[in-house]
Amino acid sequence: MTMAPSIRDIAIQAETAAVPYRAALDAMTARNAAIADGTQGELVWLLEHPPVYTAGTSAVDEDLIDARFDVVNAGRGGRHTYHGPGQRIGYLMLDLRRRNRDARGPDVRRFVHAVEGWVIDTLGDFGVEAWRAPGRIGIWTRGRDGAEAKIGAIGIRIRRWVTMHGFSVNLSPDLSHFAGIVPCGIADHGVTSLADLGLEVAPAAWDKALLARMDAFLDAIDAPA
Repeated sequence: MTMAPSIRDIAIQAETAAVPYRAALDAMTARNAAIADGTQGELVWLLEHPPVYTAGTSAVDEDLIDARFDVVNAGRGGRHTYHGPGQRIGYLMLDLRRRNRDARGPDVRRFVHAVEGWVIDTLGDFGVEAWRAPGRIGIWTRGRDGAEAKIGAIGIRIRRWVTMHGFSVNLSPDLSHFAGIVPCGIADHGVTSLADLGLEVAPAAWDKALLARMDAFLDAIDAPA
């Protein structure tokens, strides 16, 4: 584990070893509660998991094709997702009561849009054009065959106006592991990765590029609506 300097008083924690999903979920839940209570500060946590399938609040049984790995109810939004080695995850524990506000209170839609933009812009730094796709959750690009393919996932939960979960980006995972599920319930599009597109990006290089854009991400959620 490495600890980077905080950015705008947000702690940055980057793991170099895989963290089991259930342990990460417990730690994230505890940190979320502590932030809401005012006993701990905000955190951006960058890590990877051993192979696991996670089920969001909209998950349906028919999307679980082959439960070859542990299946965990995640509590986040969305359907089934795969996490595993070679996939970099960003868990965001941020207090929307002190940022991301408009006249009606915290703006959840703007927060999610900003997270998507943060990932898209970072992928662009590695020469990968990525985008949002109307009606389809996640971050999309062109696969090797030229068809649209998913390269990143977004899943957010908010408890007491403090965020949990966040995003995942496929650096170099075993793409065959996605075949055990219908990723995010989308059956008619494939999954790709930076490695599948011919780009070898180490987790530390991804983290560095991502954190270089964190100020811009915070500007997007902190600016008045």
